[in-house]
Amino acid sequence: MPTSLFLGLGAEKRQTIFSAGVSEFADYGYENSSTNRIVKKAGISKGSLFKYFPTKEDFYFYILDEITSELISGLEEKVNTLSPDLFQRIIQYAALEFSWYILYPEKSKIIVRAFTKSDAEIYRKTVLRYGNREQDIYYWFLKDIDTAPFRWDRQKTIDMIKWFLKGYNDDFLTKIQKQDYADFEIIETEYIKSLSEYLEILKAGIVK
Repeated sequence: MPTSLFLGLGAEKRQTIFSAGVSEFADYGYENSSTNRIVKKAGISKGSLFKYFPTKEDFYFYILDEITSELISGLEEKVNTLSPDLFQRIIQYAALEFSWYILYPEKSKIIVRAFTKSDAEIYRKTVLRYGNREQDIYYWFLKDIDTAPFRWDRQKTIDMIKWFLKGYNDDFLTKIQKQDYADFEIIETEYIKSLSEYLEILKAGIVK
């Protein structure tokens, strides 16, 4: 977490350091990032950086916390405009999220890297840090759906959708990492097309 020295800096200086971190972690990920490059971009000494953040990990999670908060705030402003229909809402929410990714590609690369499954220690720490928050997001954007068409218990149905989306997103994130982050507009088209096909299977059921 940032120290009081960092929080006491002027807004412009804090933004410069934040932007340097975003650029570095977007280009190199956590494991391959360099504090030497970060301080050069920020125009500060290495000693100053570690007075502001005790470790590189602290700086990284500060960046990731800020970015995820920005994403959620951006989505919160529009989530009430989504359809009450379960399947339409999922597609519309995905489109909203991708619209943010397209606007902020560097920040989006950090989010994609952070939440793509890996054997890295930083991924394990990320899961511990954000695990409950991720589940809360699923319940949050599904909370106002129309339950009248549901054949089964509301909570069980939402849980099933949550598990499906979690698995689908994990697989998709792994796939796009291997594509070295193609254009997010292209990724959006592929994501929503594939998601729609799987949702049709869920909607119809798997038994003839």
